Amino acid sequence: MSPKRLVATLAVVALVVTSGCLGVLTGDEALSFESEPATADASVASNAGYSTNGTQELEINRSFDVAGQERRVVASNHLTTYEKKMDLGLFGEAKLGVFSVISTPAVEIAGQTLNPIGDYSNDQLVGLVRSRYQGLSNVEQVSSRNVQMLGQTANVTKYSATARVEGQQIDVYVHVTKVRHEGDFIIAVGVYPQQLDGEEDNILELMRSVEHPSEA
Repeated sequence: MSPKRLVATLAVVALVVTSGCLGVLTGDEALSFESEPATADASVASNAGYSTNGTQELEINRSFDVAGQERRVVASNHLTTYEKKMDLGLFGEAKLGVFSVISTPAVEIAGQTLNPIGDYSNDQLVGLVRSRYQGLSNVEQVSSRNVQMLGQTANVTKYSATARVEGQQIDVYVHVTKVRHEGDFIIAVGVYPQQLDGEEDNILELMRSVEHPSEA
């Protein structure tokens, strides 16, 4: 699964859908919203065999016609991705798991939260991934459980799916959860091959370890 495709899906949908709510706004300056970075605890990630290249800032910049005037809205999201790889010698490296943490601003104006991601269920979130990412199919809910993330009870939904990796079909599990924390929505997604024993525990532990805001 491509983390960039995932965060682009979530961020663009959030901004485009809320455009209908922006008609009440006027002014010449661009409206800017920025999330704080979110990451997994470095020691937890290392112990689970995951590594990261750091946090990316992904800016969505759109212009809308508001009361006959063009109004620009800028939303800055943050994505931190962790990967677990194994060296297969002559066959190169194989990606055994991906864990991504996405922070997207709530976009709150006059006490109203305009980012629709806040109302999305886990089924809707994984549905966005499925509808935008061509390599993921046959997504079915398997189970649901609660974990503590950022001091809150987060509902984690587990899905079975089929992923296309380098032309091969692989059965995977997908774990999705979301909470609101410090003015941002934090979305955590873990994906790994179904035959990888014990990886569910690693993904849940990574979710429990999420820090926000973090020093990205």
